[in-house]
Parts: sequence; C-alpha cells; structure tokens
Amino acid sequence: MYAVIRAGGKQYKVAPGDVIRVEKVNGTDGHVEFNDVVAVSSEAGNVVKPGSEALVSGEVVEQGRGAKILVFHYKKKKQYKKLRGHRQDYSAVRITEIAFGGQSFKAPDLPKKEKKVKKAVESHEEASTKPAKKAAKKKAAAKKAPAKKKK
Repeated sequence: MYAVIRAGGKQYKVAPGDVIRVEKVNGTDGHVEFNDVVAVSSEAGNVVKPGSEALVSGEVVEQGRGAKILVFHYKKKKQYKKLRGHRQDYSAVRITEIAFGGQSFKAPDLPKKEKKVKKAVESHEEASTKPAKKAAKKKAAAKKAPAKKKK
C-alpha cells in the first residue's frame, strides 16, 4: 500500500512507516495531515485516483536545515563576481497512516527506547587494587630505500 502526496510543490511516494523530508511545516505540534493526495495504490496492485476522501497523516520526527548550496555568479572580463549561500529548512515526517475508502493502513509502532542505567562508580580503593591496562605500543614500519635508476 502506498500513496503519492503533494507537499511543498513536490510529489512524494510514501508508504506507512516511511520517513520523508518535506519543506518546513509550521504550527502542527507534532502531527501533520496531507490532504492533497494525488494517487493511492490498492492491494491488487492497480492505482486508484481518489477524489478528496484520501488522507495521509504523519508525525514530525525532526526539524532542521539542509546542506549549504553555494550560488556563484560570474561574468568574464567584466570584474563581476557574486557568491551567495542558501540553506533550506526542512521537516522530517514519519508517515503513520494512509486512509482511503473506509480502509486505514497504519505503520507499526516504533519500539520505546530504554534509558541506559549508569553503573555505580567504583570506590578509589577498589580501582587502585585492579591492575592497570598497559597501552599497546605501535612499532613504526621500516622505511624502504628508494630504487636506483638504471642507465
């Protein structure tokens, strides 16, 4: 099951559980709905072009800025050079559900991350009784003499 959605002037093919980068989405407090659905696939493999009843929903995973793109304008023999940079804002969205025609296809839930438990710090006496690890010494490779040229 997949859908083709339109977001930020671009089209994306998405399936439940996919993470896509779209242009920045403002004021959604973590939940995003894409109403502009271009096409939805059915289980039989054919593509159904829906009207307005299809809905794709997701949750914002992260927001950030993309890599810097440098734009350099140059005209030869005219002493004209201009350099500008641009970084596009993005939102990474995880697709959670595709709903169409009374059917709903949901992504499996992500496993919860468990917090790591820090080990108790050993007392100073116990640390001094344990043998210290010796640092491995690296031996420098022998240098080869340069080959002589034959005349």
